[in-house]
Amino acid sequence: MAMNRSELIDQVAGKAGAAKTDVNKILDSLFEVFETSVAAGEKITIPGWLAVERTDRAARTGRNPQTGETIQIAAGHSVKLTAGSKLKAAVASK
Repeated sequence: MAMNRSELIDQVAGKAGAAKTDVNKILDSLFEVFETSVAAGEKITIPGWLAVERTDRAARTGRNPQTGETIQIAAGHSVKLTAGSKLKAAVASK
């Protein structure tokens, strides 16, 4: 069971009594803010629901699975999503 973007838009529009095009624009704007803020190293927190932040990965030595040869993996960034207390409680009660 997975919900895609159009199903999410349908459900939000139905619950909010808003037009699907408006909900789509809001989601686009929300994700754009997430993208620019997290890329700049800012943490976004929606209390009780979600926290999104950029994490740093150190350079490390890895292994090529085909040849067994050791390789150097460069340092980089990743994204960490943390569920808040309300989201955790909703999952635990089901």
